[in-house]
Parts: sequence; structure tokens; C-alpha cells
Amino acid sequence: MITSVLVANRGEIACRIFRTCRELGIRTVAVYSDADENALHARVADTAVRLPGTAPADTYLRDDLIVKAALAAGADAVHPGYGFLSENPDFARAVLDAGLVWIGPPPQAIEAMASKTHAKELLGLAPLREVTEADLPVLVKAAAGGGGRGMRVVRRLADLDAELTAARAEARSAFGDDEVFLEPYVENGRHVEVQILADTHGTVWALGTRDCSLQRRHQKVVEEAPAPGLTSELTGELHETAVRAARAVGYTGAGTVEFLVADGTAHFLEMNTRLQVEHPVTEAVFGIDLVALQIRVAEGHALENDPPRARGHAVEARLYAEDPANGWAPQTGTLHRLTVPDTVRLDTGYTDGDPIGVHYDPLIAKAVAHAPTRAEAIRKLAGALAEAAIHGPVTNRDLLVRSLRHQEFTSARMDTGFYDRHLDKLTEPTPDPYAPLAAALADAYGRSRFGGWRNLPSQPQTKRYAMAGEEHEVHYRHTRAGGLEADGVRVLHADSGLVVLETDGLRRTYTIARYGDRIHVNATTLHALPRFPDPAQQHVPGSLLAPMPGTVVRIADGLTEGAAVRAGQPLLWLEAMKMQHQIAAPAAGTLNVLHVSEGQQVEVGALLAVVTSTP
Repeated sequence: MITSVLVANRGEIACRIFRTCRELGIRTVAVYSDADENALHARVADTAVRLPGTAPADTYLRDDLIVKAALAAGADAVHPGYGFLSENPDFARAVLDAGLVWIGPPPQAIEAMASKTHAKELLGLAPLREVTEADLPVLVKAAAGGGGRGMRVVRRLADLDAELTAARAEARSAFGDDEVFLEPYVENGRHVEVQILADTHGTVWALGTRDCSLQRRHQKVVEEAPAPGLTSELTGELHETAVRAARAVGYTGAGTVEFLVADGTAHFLEMNTRLQVEHPVTEAVFGIDLVALQIRVAEGHALENDPPRARGHAVEARLYAEDPANGWAPQTGTLHRLTVPDTVRLDTGYTDGDPIGVHYDPLIAKAVAHAPTRAEAIRKLAGALAEAAIHGPVTNRDLLVRSLRHQEFTSARMDTGFYDRHLDKLTEPTPDPYAPLAAALADAYGRSRFGGWRNLPSQPQTKRYAMAGEEHEVHYRHTRAGGLEADGVRVLHADSGLVVLETDGLRRTYTIARYGDRIHVNATTLHALPRFPDPAQQHVPGSLLAPMPGTVVRIADGLTEGAAVRAGQPLLWLEAMKMQHQIAAPAAGTLNVLHVSEGQQVEVGALLAVVTSTP
């Protein structure tokens, strides 16, 4: 019987596994990098072991250090979580060779299925060996992992070599393996998958379907169970293929078989030999704890002959520290507050005051709603996210709410091209026009506590804020009675944390929280602007600024100051949170300034280069 589990992972998934272990009375062991010294997963574990360094290759991808940590902490089992080494057969063997229990499938099953190329060959499929114009578009994929890393869509043969190079670098950074392969890219299909669970006694459960079609950069954003709109025949085919794949390799534990469904036909994508990020929707629908079942299977217990009956519908949304309107650029900073209504399940690796850094995935949390019907689950989740207090870096919260309420999603007509078609509309700013006034009145109240009210007529006061990319100027006055007033608005209440306004007979209530120059007014974020702009912060036209903090991992071959560049030409690549981001020339012209070099760390807003456009 397992008594102590080391989780070879971090963040949200480590915390989620620890939660089940505590419920089972199992002692928990965390590993943490130097960047994660004060991370939640390291704080909540019974024991935590340091992995020196910050880069994944030096820490969470070091199987030798993790096995050593498990033995030093007295753990008798290892759970890999997802990502990092979770689909690495050599890591599984190292755990077993050390006399520890591996909470996952046998190494030979991982070897057969975790490499996407081998998995396709096992099912009689084969990746593309050579690509011609007739094969386009094609998809470059990492053989050893998922999560959108090491994936690129190639639509022009001229781009193939560059995309292969970028995909290999990203895969090597994320999984420690730079093998990639090519397959046909099916446009606008639905991403549908089957959760399986198998024991060591020959039982394999197919735990329904999930739809994960809403994706950005080939990484899932919204998932649900069951996948809506599938015929019973297609569902049966998906279940049969998933069970056949599991039995073919002697699979045990939890795994997921993924498909792309287009025109009623299912195309096999891959088998993920691990727990998936989106596993909570399956747990909600079947009323089970997949982590607890993983542990029981690892202990040798048998599953029931048939899985539990599915009930209702569940939807999950991934909350990321990223800016969807700015190329999905990851964001960093302090997460001052994260409060989501308890009507939904929240899995997170953060608490109030935790920093979100540059080294790892920008996932903050997963919110999951379960209800008797799909429509009710969607409504519950969208409402909870809209009401949530998320104070800190820019997130994709507004995008999630709008996506969940989009007619194409509510009517189950979505596919993997959803954001390609709708992103611009979904990220259009719709700020509350009264948010700047509420922020100004709250600030005025805070200042009055120290300066005192004057029983004199007041001159109009002015405040400037940046909101949704635009500058807003608001005016208000102090009254003789010690209150505040503004033209066209009744101020019913104002203090530093709460402002109540009445406009056109409607009462509007605003909660305000301020952290330096950043102000959160309900779900709207403002930035207080100085009265006079700082000339030192101005940049010449054509300046390319870092959209996020990160590392310059590559500069285009032969690129030097004075070189002629074309519009859209890739100039350099930044790596942040395990993803690479391309910086391209905004216009045709001359590269007058190249301000960085390979390997250099940059902060958000740092000057990278200057391109002077051709007249």
C-alpha cells in the first residue's frame, strides 16, 4: 500500500494530486526549482525537495534528481502529473529501478504510445516523410509531448525548414527531446478525445468523450464532457478505437486517445499516456476521482467491470496570464487576488500574493462547472468567471466569458478554427465608461482621509487613466457637505474600495482595488497616468519592444544593423513560459538598431530593435 507520493511536477497539477493524497491519508512530497521556492505546491506538501536551478532542463526534466529526491524524502511512489517527464519511458524505468511505485502506465506502453510517430505506426498509420505542395498545409508536431509545444502549421514550403527548427527548439526546451514529425493538417475539424482507465487485471474503461476544440496555438482553452453532437455510432467507434489502442500495448492507468473529427470521420491524432489537464470534466460527469483511481490501480486493485454511469455535462475553462489581443503574449507579475465563486470547481497553483514568473506555463487556474445540461453548465461557468476577482497581470478571462457565450459555441458548432475566425471580435475592448470615474472617486476618498475635506467651493479635479488602450480623462468636485460629485452622475457612495453611482436611473456598484498604478474596477483594469508624460519613456517610430519578459533565443541568420528588411520578416525569437514568440519587422525598411544578442534576458517593454520604414 502506498504511504507517501512524490509528485514530479509543479503548480496546479501538483496541488491537485496532493489534494487527493491528503484525502487518502497519503503523505506528500514536492520538488521545486529555485524559481518555485515559495510556490504553492512547495508550501502545501508535507515535504519539499529543492532542485537547484530554474530552467526545466536543469530541474523538472532531471529524472536523476527527482528519483534521488523521492528516496531522500522517504516516498514510496512517484506521480508524474502532466507535461515535463510524464511521458518519458526512461523516467518511468528509473523510478521502478529505484524500487519505487510508478503511478502511471508501464514504460513499454509509454514507449509505444508517447512517441506520436510510434503510436501512428502501431495503429497502421504513418507520418509524412516528404512534403510537396500537394500535401500543404501540414502540421509539425513534437513526438514526445503535447500542450501545443513544438507545434507549427506550415502553409508554404518555403517556411518548412524555419518552422521545423523552431519546433525542435521548443520541443527540446519543454520535453528534453527535439524529435518532431509531420502530418496532414485537417482544417477546422473538432478535437475529440476519449478518457481511458485500465487496471492490471485486464479491465479497460472508456470514460466517455471530451470536446477540446477551442484552442490557441494548438493548446486547449475550453474543454467539455461529453463531446456534444456526436452520433451514437461515431461515439462507439471512438470508444472501440481507444480501448483497442490501450489493449494493444498492455496499458494500465489513466490515458487519453485523441482524434480530429471532420465530416463525420474520426482521424487518430495520438495517445497521451498520462493524466490530461482537462481530466476534471470527466471526473464531474462520472462522479469519480481519477487520481485516486490511478493510485488504486498502481496498488494492484481491480476496477469494476463497468465504469460508473455518466450524469450531466461539465465545462472547463483555462485561465491564463496572457494577452489574447496581443498575440497571446504571456504576462508576468504579482497575482494580488484570485477569488472565484464557489459554484464552480477551481484547480490552481496560486494564492493571493504569489508571483507569476517567466519560467513556466502561464496557466493560473482551471474553472470547472457541472450541471444537468450543457446549456446550464455553460451559463454557470461563464457567470462565475465574469464575477471572479482576478487582480494582477492581464489574463484571458474576458475572452473565456465571451467564448462561452458565443453563439457558435453555445450551439455546439465550434471547431479548431474558432479563434482564427473570431479572435478579433472576441478581443474588441468593451470597457465600462464609468470605470475611470469610479477609480477617481475612490482615489479622492483615500486622499481625503489624510488631507481632510474643505468646507469651501472646490475647483474641478482631473484624473487621467489608460483603459483598453485608450486614454480617459475624468472630472469631479468635492462638495461643501464633504461628498463628491460629477456632471451627469449621482454619487450615492464613495470610499476607497466601493463606489456606487446612479446614471439614467440605473444604480451601478463598483468594487475598487489599487496596486500601485494599476487599478481594478470590477472586471475592468485601469492604469493611472501621470499629469505630465515622462519624455524618457517615448520611443522613436519603428521601435520593436519586448511584448513579455523572456530570453532572446535566436536572431535571424545574418541579421545586422543596416540590413534591409521586408515587412513581416522574422528578426528574432523570444522564449517565455516554454513558448517561443517571433518578433517580425513591422514594415519594409532598414534595421537601424539591433539592441539585443542571443541569450540576453529582457523585461517587458525593453527595446529590441528599430526598423526605419522605407518612404
